[in-house]
Amino acid sequence: MAQKFQHKKQFGQHFLNNPTIQEGICEALFTHNTCKKVVEVGPGEGALTQFLVQRNDFELFISEIDRDVIALIGEKYPAIAPNIIAGDFLTIDFPKQFQESLAIIGNFPYNISTEIVFKIIDNRQQIPLMVGMFQKEVAERIASKHGSKVYGITSVLTQAFYEVEYLFEVSENEFVPPPKVKSAVIRMVRKENTNHIDFKKLQRVVKHTFNNRRKMLRKGLESLNIHLPEEFAHFGTLRPEQLSVEEFITLSQLMP
Repeated sequence: MAQKFQHKKQFGQHFLNNPTIQEGICEALFTHNTCKKVVEVGPGEGALTQFLVQRNDFELFISEIDRDVIALIGEKYPAIAPNIIAGDFLTIDFPKQFQESLAIIGNFPYNISTEIVFKIIDNRQQIPLMVGMFQKEVAERIASKHGSKVYGITSVLTQAFYEVEYLFEVSENEFVPPPKVKSAVIRMVRKENTNHIDFKKLQRVVKHTFNNRRKMLRKGLESLNIHLPEEFAHFGTLRPEQLSVEEFITLSQLMP
């Protein structure tokens, strides 16, 4: 039988041990999922896996880098052992690994949680749905609207392609070992009709303006060679946190 293992700090392992919250995270996926394949990221001791394996409306895959976790999950749930993808989630080649759409779920390692979001955005054509646990501050940043102090690069680039719902918060006392921060669960549902958005241009505008967030936009836009037509002239007097996601998309479309 697989031995209990030490939680490894380098993998950001904090395992959720409240069954009600575990099931609630899974239900947040189940109510919106239409994909025939679901990838769980970082299963730990199977907190979410135990609910995911009960479903027969999708095939479950596991992404895990820790060999001890891989052994434990493979022993606990032998039926899904062939579907364990050993290695770093950030290195998965989704078009090569999967031929169809898939949903993502996980109590994500906090040290790479933002990178996971951008991995999902990069593969948005294949990933219409994500439900995940994040450090509370990161979840707030992803879900925040313009005008908020935490609204920034991650907020705009995520919400350009996904509707983001801030679902609920989780105390640090619900984990083993307890993290030093509070957590929150969010759901990302892909928007339709975003093909008109040039991600690289949008990313350039957003990063450039938020890296100079104390300045009005006019100066930054000039350095990007963006010239505002009369109907958008008022953008120049604003600061980046005052612009909505749609207004940032408009700016990216003005870039040569």
